[in-house]
Amino acid sequence: MMLWLSAILFLAGALCLRIDRQAASYFRERLDTPLLQFAWRITNWAKGLPWIIAAVVFYFAVQALMAANGETPFLRAVSDYSLALLASFVVSSIVLHTIKIFLGRRRPRDDFEHGLYGFRYFTWELQFDSFPSGHAMTIFCVAVVLSAVVPTLAPLWLLLAGGLAATRAMMTAHFLSDVLIGAAIGILATRETLIIGFPQLAPPWF
Repeated sequence: MMLWLSAILFLAGALCLRIDRQAASYFRERLDTPLLQFAWRITNWAKGLPWIIAAVVFYFAVQALMAANGETPFLRAVSDYSLALLASFVVSSIVLHTIKIFLGRRRPRDDFEHGLYGFRYFTWELQFDSFPSGHAMTIFCVAVVLSAVVPTLAPLWLLLAGGLAATRAMMTAHFLSDVLIGAAIGILATRETLIIGFPQLAPPWF
């Protein structure tokens, strides 16, 4: 399922390259609407640092508990899932930032303010960092791990991740294709990290 979902998002992202500027302009004209104001309030929930800190805290807290009181299946599971999430962040970030450096896409604000649009291939300049979206990648890493923890709620985790990722395009921080490709990277990298590095955590339907 996750493999197919990532493939669909990759394809959707590629198709959205044709309408990115129009979509960004559409969202820009509606930044003062209630929906867009709500997006401003929740968009940082997809930011990477709080999730990284939470995973590190959970991992070391559980390690301390197991050292003091002994290991239980629950504590071992929390430890493994926390470590798997951190590993997923590392793998997906390497992929995402390599793409950013090689492709070098301008942000929507460059188009709005200066009329500058598009990719600047192989310039190695870090300010051209729109493609793909790191926020989208992060929140889909979280959603995939949560889907492994509670598989029955997988549609909910993915839907919530999709909504948070979409705020990046709605706020014109990214183009639509940036968000979709970032989400696809998060799903695929986390799936492969679980299957290869933590096979005991990956559900068969992954």
